[in-house]
Amino acid sequence: METLGKWTDQIVPWLMSHGIRILLIIIVAFLLDRILQRLLVRAIKASVKADENTSAEAEKKREDTLIRIFSGALNLTVIIVAIMMVLQEVGVEIGPLIAGAGIVGLAVGFGGQYLIRDIITGLFLMLENQYRIGDVVTIEGISGAVQDISLRKTTLRDLDGTVHHIPHGSITKVSNQSKDFARVNMDIGVGYGTNIGHLADVINRTGRELAADPAFSEAIISAPQFVRINEFADSAIVVKILGDTKPLRQWEVAGELRRRLKEAFEKEGIEIPFPQTVVHRLAE
Repeated sequence: METLGKWTDQIVPWLMSHGIRILLIIIVAFLLDRILQRLLVRAIKASVKADENTSAEAEKKREDTLIRIFSGALNLTVIIVAIMMVLQEVGVEIGPLIAGAGIVGLAVGFGGQYLIRDIITGLFLMLENQYRIGDVVTIEGISGAVQDISLRKTTLRDLDGTVHHIPHGSITKVSNQSKDFARVNMDIGVGYGTNIGHLADVINRTGRELAADPAFSEAIISAPQFVRINEFADSAIVVKILGDTKPLRQWEVAGELRRRLKEAFEKEGIEIPFPQTVVHRLAE
């Protein structure tokens, strides 16, 4: 009982002083993080300005991406500062810890160069609005939907479901397939006996009907149409068809256009040639 009384005499004053301070540090850190997060969201929304080529949806995607990145960095900063203050309250000297971290930082300085490069490159990628979460992009030959962006890396998921983690420092080229608008870009081969004027009328009529369909009208900016003869191939005249769509809708529109063109060509007697091998039998 005497030992318990001594322990109580020591722990109660500690809790009344350091314990209350630690509790206050945690509460203040939580409130400060909430306040700073709200200010951050307002600042980003105020700084992101849409131009005439940017839709409201694209503007929101950029805002959400920037908020997610800088919110995580801010949250981590507040937590680290709070932990340092708590350690100091429990009697841990943080000076040697900081000095030790500096020594370790020098020891791994070569590797740290890559980390710093990743972070700086990531900041430029985001500030320049090269891509956002939800975009479909090709980065260093890897295509997929952007699932996540941190200060250090971008996460892509391709059509096979494979997830790719790409450090920002290794990115030298980004191709964004979903920014501002997308395009249906098709080459179709028809027989050499086809009347090109008739063919153009059928393609343009099919494109207009597709654009007028309520199921696709919202996705199409300009109806797909005949543009030119693109090539004289071995067994076909290859024609170019172009049309603009909303971002990420080009594949859906192109697939439906192919289906409708197949039906229209069959109805109008327009031949879609296929490779053939002609075998001549020599007379015996």
